[in-house]
Amino acid sequence: MSVRGKGDGTELIAMLTYNDRTVPDAPEIFEICKDSDVKYWGFKEDGLSLDKMKKLFGSIKACGKTAVLEVVAYTEELCIQGALMAVDCGCDILMGTFFFDSVNELCKKHGIRYMPFVGDVCGRPSVLEGDIDQMIAQAESYIEKGAYGIDLLAYRYTGDCGELIRRFVSEVDAPVCIAGSVNSYERIDEIKKASPWAFTIGSAFFDHAFGDDYCKQMNLVCSYI
Repeated sequence: MSVRGKGDGTELIAMLTYNDRTVPDAPEIFEICKDSDVKYWGFKEDGLSLDKMKKLFGSIKACGKTAVLEVVAYTEELCIQGALMAVDCGCDILMGTFFFDSVNELCKKHGIRYMPFVGDVCGRPSVLEGDIDQMIAQAESYIEKGAYGIDLLAYRYTGDCGELIRRFVSEVDAPVCIAGSVNSYERIDEIKKASPWAFTIGSAFFDHAFGDDYCKQMNLVCSYI
């Protein structure tokens, strides 16, 4: 069995986010949809107070789900702040941030699975630039240092998204999450073919890209993959 999830099924991570920020009514939405087929739930470091984030993470874990925090930050100071939020909230997985040894060590210390960005990432919503070979080399070095996997902003890439997904998932021997702008069954088909560990959907659910009912969309996608 590969660590990439081949043969083990690709997971959907439902992000309670829109345009890279947590939606204000994220706790209420999770409460309505907590019995869906989704096993992994996440949100961003921006949009809710820390107290509300803690309560939401507590609700996610109380339902037996895996809690994910994705941090859109690019300086070491802000990335550490995001990692400390993940510690305070007791989350299971920290996605995002540029890779820093300080963030990596903090995650190791607290048993948090760390999945940083690769490539040149900027903006919010984030955009990915960079050479595929260099991104793969970055990923390998981060994994060697102890990162759990990689947060790949594949559909925010300014180059060939399909080539990036195919090569990255096949060549990086670690869990890869395809994050950002997964908003159609065509893109899910592309993801299924590559068979990464996971992919995220956030804004597309709020835009009803997969149906009229928010919660039913999740179950439809889970069934599709």
